[in-house]
Order: sequence, then C-alpha cells, then structure tokens
Amino acid sequence: MKKLVALFTILTLLLLAACGKTDDNAAGGSSTNTEKEKSYTIEHAMGSTEIKGTPKRVVILTNEGTEALLSMGVTPVGAVQSWTGNPWYDHIADKMKDTKVVGTESDINIEAIAKLKPDLIIGNKMRQEKFYGQLSKIAPTVFAETLRGDWQENFKLYAKALNKEEKGKEVLDAYNNRIDEIKTELGDKVNTKVSMVRFLAGDVRIYHKDSFSGVILDQIGFQRPGDQNKPDFAEKGVTKERIPAMDGDVLFYFTYDTGDGKANQVEKEWLEDPLFKNLNAAKNNKVYKVDDVIWNTAGGVMAANLMLDDIEKIFLNK
Repeated sequence: MKKLVALFTILTLLLLAACGKTDDNAAGGSSTNTEKEKSYTIEHAMGSTEIKGTPKRVVILTNEGTEALLSMGVTPVGAVQSWTGNPWYDHIADKMKDTKVVGTESDINIEAIAKLKPDLIIGNKMRQEKFYGQLSKIAPTVFAETLRGDWQENFKLYAKALNKEEKGKEVLDAYNNRIDEIKTELGDKVNTKVSMVRFLAGDVRIYHKDSFSGVILDQIGFQRPGDQNKPDFAEKGVTKERIPAMDGDVLFYFTYDTGDGKANQVEKEWLEDPLFKNLNAAKNNKVYKVDDVIWNTAGGVMAANLMLDDIEKIFLNK
C-alpha cells in the first residue's frame, strides 16, 4: 500500500510540474507577443506619434535621414532620391539596392509611399509639412523640425523613432570619439583658419558655422576667418568683389555639379580670377577641392565620417 501511495505521489508531482511548465511557456509566449506589440510615443515637430513594436518597413524622406538609418543597420523600404546620383550617392549605393525611390525631398510621391505599406515614415517639417496629414494616414509619421548643420539632433530623434536608441548612441559615440582623437592629433593645427566656398550654377556661397561642414570644423576646433566666423548658414549671392572674404590659411571649395557642366564653368571662372589667385591660401598652395556630396549635400553621419577622412589626409597625411 505504501508503495502505491508513494507511486501516486510521484505521478502527481510530475503532473503538476508538467502543468507548471506548460503555464510558464504560455506566459513566456504572451510576454514575447506583448513585447512585440509594446507601443511608445515620440514627441516631434508635428506633435506626438504612437508607434507599436519596432518598425520593420521604414520610409525615410531626407538624405541625411537615409544615412542615419543605414548607420543603425536599417535599410529603408523607400527613400527619397539623393540630390545627385542615379538614384543614390556613391557612398550609399551598395546598401540601397532593395530600396524604392519615393520622389525627392522637395517633391515626395505619396502614392509610391503608400504602395510600400510602411510601418513608420520619417520626414522633415521644413521640407514636407504640407504632406504630414496624408502621410499620417498611411503609417505613424515622425517629423524632425528642420535640416540643421548639426545633424546629430535629428539623428537622436530618428533613433528614438526606430526604437534603436542604444544603437544610435553607439554610432554617435564612435563618431564623437573620432572627433576627439583627431582634435588631439592636430595639436596646434586647430588654430588654422579654414575657409569654405561653394560654387553652383548661378550662385557662389561662402559657408559659415551653421552649415554641415561648418559644424564639423567647429567640433574639431578649427578657427574660421573673420567674415566666416558667424553662427548662421552662409553668405549667398557672393560677387567677385567679395573674393577677399574667402581667404584663410586653408581654403576648401566644393562644386554642386548636376551634370550639365554649368557649376564647373562657374568654378573655373572664379578660380582663374586675379583676385582669387591673389588670396594667401592660393599663393601658398592651400586651396583644396573636396567632394560637394561629402562636405555639404548628403548631410548625414556617413558623410560626416568621410569628411573626417579628408581632414586626416590633408592635415595629418593619413
């Protein structure tokens, strides 16, 4: 009899354990599903947006935003075309083979966006404010306020929207650590006065501190010539009488070539002007042509790192 009781007790315990395990598995599954559906709210330029789970099908409506996504391991299902390239900048093209074009920053294609069935749309108030209502009906939509020289502000918003704040912090920390390392290696060279000029078809600009490359130069600690040491974007519509304001210990220029050759003609004309040839930077062979995409147009974290590559080559001979 005792043996039967003992056997019954063992069988009962085994049955209870099995039931407990089944309950644990069910609870675990429920927790996983809850986690997948967990929602979070993002405050942004157009208000607040609730997002459920981690977005998988993201449409991005700015060039700098495209670089932010790629750097965090997210390939967008749709993106606006690069300002130059067919359709992407060379430095991102290999990562964008499966991404569909959804217009340009200034002329997005609502129908193309809807067809992609995104679960998150990221845009910019400065560029696409009038489309926000339509976009919000397609998917949760988050807008940055503007396209500033300091791209890191928008980057942080994108990381939050993607539910990838930790990864975003890793990317920014790596970049900012690199800035610190370059600054240390430069030593007294940070006292160099760096000038920046851009040639376009029908316009010439002298760039100030609140431009993409201006912010990076400022982070490194470079000095700017007097007329360029301003907290705004740029002096536009520059005439040849203002060429002396372009001078510096070093002068970087970049040309926005759209393929018709007009901007290159402007560049050639200005570089050959006697006033330009008389600049100290020109006489000391300290005038460098750099890539407009990298130093200005792309405006994102990947371009920022490529600009740092240029800085290292020119100032540190790397």
